[in-house]
Amino acid sequence: MKVLVATKNKAKLLGVEKAINKYFNDITIQGIDVSSDVSEQPINEEIYKGAINRVENLIKYCSKNNISSDYFIGIESGITNLLGSWVNITIVYIKDKDGIQSIGYSSAYPIPDKYIDDIKEKSLGIFMEKLFKENSSSKGGVNLLTHGEITRIDLTKEATIMALTTFINGSVWREN
Repeated sequence: MKVLVATKNKAKLLGVEKAINKYFNDITIQGIDVSSDVSEQPINEEIYKGAINRVENLIKYCSKNNISSDYFIGIESGITNLLGSWVNITIVYIKDKDGIQSIGYSSAYPIPDKYIDDIKEKSLGIFMEKLFKENSSSKGGVNLLTHGEITRIDLTKEATIMALTTFINGSVWREN
């Protein structure tokens, strides 16, 4: 089975791999960098839109380059206050070769209001590295906040598993 992921980010690819390996065998996972067509720091609906755009741009890239895949996966993280307070969340969108699609969400961690303007201006990653004076690119800011208990890999894995529920349960857990 071939899985294409719309990123070259190693942590995100590892999170997808860990999730996929729980349910499928003989898997090839490949990352291809494509645009999300949203802001550098996605906010609110841009998170959802970015994940979908990544998949659609990946499918277009594959079509132009004669590349096939069983699954196409887009990952986007961002900040949202749509549930009442500011949090960071990861969204994974999956579309299979037959057009069946699903979306999954990670756990969200809180962001103090006092930092929101700086995060919107720079991006959460850059802000966290400045605040904690430590590089967070490989394991994510959540790794710094949880003192090593949870990483970007974990959040991606969790969101991927949630999106996979549509596929691993067959027609029982699908719209049609």
